Amino acid sequence: MTAGMVLASGSATRRAMLAAAGVDTTLDPPSVDEGAVKASLRAEGASAGQVAEALAELKARQVAPRHPGRIVIGADQMLECDGRWFDKPADRAAARAQLASLRGRAHTLISTAVAIRDGDRVWHGTDRARLLMRPFSDAFLEAYLDRVGAAALGSVGGYQVEGLGVQLFAAIEGNHFTILGLPLLPLLTFLREHGVVEA
Repeated sequence: MTAGMVLASGSATRRAMLAAAGVDTTLDPPSVDEGAVKASLRAEGASAGQVAEALAELKARQVAPRHPGRIVIGADQMLECDGRWFDKPADRAAARAQLASLRGRAHTLISTAVAIRDGDRVWHGTDRARLLMRPFSDAFLEAYLDRVGAAALGSVGGYQVEGLGVQLFAAIEGNHFTILGLPLLPLLTFLREHGVVEA
């Protein structure tokens, strides 16, 4: 195994996924005003997928100069429901409002990763998952928020399907890793091809 890769992210979930897969990863979070980028791209008519890719590349490009010769991965995830984009909720009230908006409806999670090495974009991958929330009651929603606490603020939509959040859903279609925020299997293929992990 080589020196591994750099993840231009502060996401504990993405780092845990890579660590569990045996990928030696250095975390180097970027400083990107995601809200401003999203607003600008939306005004230009960009799709949620295009925004996820643009943000992932921006993160990787910002961090890459600090790691010459190494592969730097930027990643982003967008949640779209009937044309509306959802972000990580800022507080419990925002989490409640988001989950109430999503219940009984299907939404799409789009996860993208972009690889930069020495200023060159050498790979990107995007995957989508479709999730259908069940029409749960207000009482269930309050009990859910009580139980998960601050974890509701840690992801777009206000849930983690790997935990109690799975009870919010009637159906889930798509790759588990994509739902967690990374197109992991295509990324591992790329890393094997470039000697970052053993083939």
